[in-house]
Amino acid sequence: MDEISSVEKSLESDISILGDSIQHNREKVTVQNYNERELVKEAIRAFPNLEKPSAAVPVPQPGQVLAPQATAAPLPTASNVLPDYAQNAAPEVKLEIEYLLDLALRDGIGKALAASEKSPYFVQDAFHDALAGKLYPELQKRGIVK
Repeated sequence: MDEISSVEKSLESDISILGDSIQHNREKVTVQNYNERELVKEAIRAFPNLEKPSAAVPVPQPGQVLAPQATAAPLPTASNVLPDYAQNAAPEVKLEIEYLLDLALRDGIGKALAASEKSPYFVQDAFHDALAGKLYPELQKRGIVK
């Protein structure tokens, strides 16, 4: 199973919500000069966070390494989508960003955003940027962004 089809299956409703948000943001005066990637990042930041983190969603603490959970198809490593400014971060920080990215792709953006609220701002920002980078090709393919 290729990467795009696994993203399509796990994030279909989230992508639809993002598309609506991106379109809405295009019409706002305050973001009219944003490029397409910035519109995606803004839509992720504003994503409806309807789910509250539960005890079933572990969030790694500094220095803690979580065991990977089984998925239907293995997701590619997130290292290649980490933003440039996070490439030289401490290994535990990169692991936390990758964990949140994996959670978003596996369980949905809302759940991952809720889990990220416990993380430092740097991790949250890098997660938003990595997720935007990961979803951008799919949003382009669907004609949501150029």
